[in-house]
Amino acid sequence: MDELKSLEAWFVTGSQHLYGPETLKQVAANSQEIVRGLNTAGKSPVKIVYKPVVTTPDEITKICIDANGSPACIGLITWMHTFSPAKMWIGGLKRLGKPILHLHTQFNRDIPWAEIDMDFMNLNQSAHGDREFGFMVSRMRRERKVVVGHWKDPEVSEKIGLWLRVAAAWHESQSIRIARFGDNMREVAVTEGDKVEAQMKFGWSVNGYGIGELAAVIGKVTDAQIDRLCQQLESEYEMQAALRKGGANHNSLRESARIEIGLRSFLEEGDFGGFTDTFEDLHGLVQLPGLPVQRLMKDGYGFGAEGDWKMAAMLRTMKIMSAGLPGGNSFMEDYTYHFDPAGMRVLGAHMLEICSSIADGKPKCEIHELGIGGKADPVRLCFNVPEGPAINVSVLDMGNRFRILVNEVDAVLPPQDLPKLPTARVLWDPKPDLKTAAAAWILAGGAHHTVYSQNLTSEHIMDYSAMAGVEFLLIDKDTNLRDFRNEIRWNEVYYHLKGF
Repeated sequence: MDELKSLEAWFVTGSQHLYGPETLKQVAANSQEIVRGLNTAGKSPVKIVYKPVVTTPDEITKICIDANGSPACIGLITWMHTFSPAKMWIGGLKRLGKPILHLHTQFNRDIPWAEIDMDFMNLNQSAHGDREFGFMVSRMRRERKVVVGHWKDPEVSEKIGLWLRVAAAWHESQSIRIARFGDNMREVAVTEGDKVEAQMKFGWSVNGYGIGELAAVIGKVTDAQIDRLCQQLESEYEMQAALRKGGANHNSLRESARIEIGLRSFLEEGDFGGFTDTFEDLHGLVQLPGLPVQRLMKDGYGFGAEGDWKMAAMLRTMKIMSAGLPGGNSFMEDYTYHFDPAGMRVLGAHMLEICSSIADGKPKCEIHELGIGGKADPVRLCFNVPEGPAINVSVLDMGNRFRILVNEVDAVLPPQDLPKLPTARVLWDPKPDLKTAAAAWILAGGAHHTVYSQNLTSEHIMDYSAMAGVEFLLIDKDTNLRDFRNEIRWNEVYYHLKGF
């Protein structure tokens, strides 16, 4: 949550001078009360800041320019308490580079049936003032979130809080830096992508570094540093006896600690938010980083295996988005299926790199053989994942545009133990069912790598896609393949005409 504490959203109320100074004073007082109410509701991850009521084109333009220039401002929450002629907003909206949430509310919840008069009507005109503003935003083809309801309604504050999380992640996304150690896994298609276009669309800066550069930093790690980290690891996890001090494989734990310390130092020195590696390029490393990657993800770093920088950046983005929420987010891969007609399910896992933020209980730290990569057997954390709703998110480069694909799932506990599976794993029921979900995922070009999230929803990702101006596809309980195919086809036409 610390990452969000310095950020703020500006609450901007629109009106005009037609109603006189007393009405405008009341508009300002009501707006300030709404801001206080939203801040005290406890749903907002950032501070909502009241800004003076805007009543002229110059005032509107100035506040939009000021928002652009503020490093703390993540976006505007707009509300038209009275009627605010929307031509006044054109200049400001043309210049505004921050996201918009349009709050369609009114100060009073109920109509005062016995007392209502024209003074009341002139003051409380949100029902048509917001529609005037909404027309202009639509006419200007500006993406925005629209939240409707009374401002004291908990659902309204929850919707605003959700959007503010996304806006904060979008704000921070503009400065995410990803370090790629080595290239992509050879001959793999879906981990490739246009890094220049990604920086233009999402703000992600992705650059490559030779694995030798990392190995040189790892080589400077001292025995004293390794001793301290090994002590910490033995207390933090259920440590396999062979990895403990004096055990037959303790040197493997020490090597894992050496890699973690060096890798962490490299990332901190370069101000990176995430990284990738690949088992095909490990020159200078004794083992493929398993435990170090899992621990760095737990601390908020993004990661993508086999050079998958898109998933590394998306994971980092979702870590920011979910700051302070219970549950976790992890790099994930659809690994194998359970095709039992009584309950078809997906087993998600990876060779090593699943984040322990999603673990059910205390992870076990173990060493096992890894049959690829040609290096020493790596240390890793093994665990199951608790039951509950989750989403799988994939970012795809479709050639002419980026696509973000989401499948809503329900994690379930494995019906039996998995004593010989040497990795972290999660079993889930994809919505609406495995056959439909897998077919839709494949039709959409979905990758085998995803971000698995326990604490974000498809709405978070939909709002993020809208801010980025990229395609969003959802596979959920209502998905049927005929409509999903048509949505893909219609989107092809839309984005071709739009020029993306």
